[in-house]
Amino acid sequence: MPIMTSPDVISTNIQGLRWPAEWEPHSATWLTWPHNTYDWPAKFSPIPYVFSEFCRILTRGETVRLIVKNAFARKQSERILKNEGIPLEKIELFHAPTNRSWIRDNGPIFIKKGTQLFVTDWKFNAWARYPDWQWDNEIPKLIAGKYKIPHLIPRYHFRGKQRQVVLEGGSIDSNGAGTLLTTEECLLSKKQRRNPGFLRETWEKVFLQFFGIRKTIWLKNGLTGDDTHGHVDDLARFVNKNTVVAVREYNRKDINYNPLLENQKILKSARDHQGKQLNIVELPLPKPVYYRKQRLPASYANFYIANSAVLVPVFNDENDRVALTILAEALSPKPVVGIYCRDIILGQGSIHCLTQQQPY
Repeated sequence: MPIMTSPDVISTNIQGLRWPAEWEPHSATWLTWPHNTYDWPAKFSPIPYVFSEFCRILTRGETVRLIVKNAFARKQSERILKNEGIPLEKIELFHAPTNRSWIRDNGPIFIKKGTQLFVTDWKFNAWARYPDWQWDNEIPKLIAGKYKIPHLIPRYHFRGKQRQVVLEGGSIDSNGAGTLLTTEECLLSKKQRRNPGFLRETWEKVFLQFFGIRKTIWLKNGLTGDDTHGHVDDLARFVNKNTVVAVREYNRKDINYNPLLENQKILKSARDHQGKQLNIVELPLPKPVYYRKQRLPASYANFYIANSAVLVPVFNDENDRVALTILAEALSPKPVVGIYCRDIILGQGSIHCLTQQQPY
């Protein structure tokens, strides 16, 4: 077997790129209208109505750019949104074929240099797990073309070939000022390997070039039941430049107890890009959520910070109130709104996974 060496990442030749934090003002939020019934087996019928609830809250403060797969999806979305009293003038429909609705992972990650907006177009391969991803992989390019936004494709050289870097938006989280969170399980594991041969220093070079990241904090493992194999947006999220909310399991018998405790210890000893200690706020998990004996990755950390409010998944659990109170304090003065996601989580993702911000 060849020795694994760190590939050389192709430079963008653009200095000063920055990935704005999620709480910075948005010009729009992107959604993909749901259509893949396999993602929500036996539970698909309520899913479009949960999306309409997303739209109801989001349109209070920003435009919703809604990707619809075909004419049926367009008509269905317009009918449901209209019946729910959502202002259609705040909804922009974008026609494109898609495989799934998880736009956090397959959509563009928008970055900036000064006031100039760019689309970074990472390869999407359905978490190195599912065979149907080819339409989803085209979405960043289509959006960049439609809105005439400069389009950057991160590539690397490995074993004599030039490859597009595989990366999902849910695997990273940033404070917008130079520090990033991710997990070893997702980006460095041999299981569901996205970029064979990538090492820590490879990723850190990528993050510096395309996101302006000067410090990467590597957590260990994600939640059990997460089919992405360790996405950080179920675990730990920046809520301001120096505060991270991080999930914690308090039941010592639960399978998540030790991995989450280890992540907490890493965060408490970590420093940001300026060498400063982070403020860590513990966030509980709901009681385990199962479907047909399968553990699902239900987490309050999968919230989305919009212009008008913070959308938080809730699960009809006694910890819903606790989590909403913690997040309301951490994200004040934005209002915090709980959205029932016990059906949504059957798709093994939640609100953050289904949204993507476009900054001004």
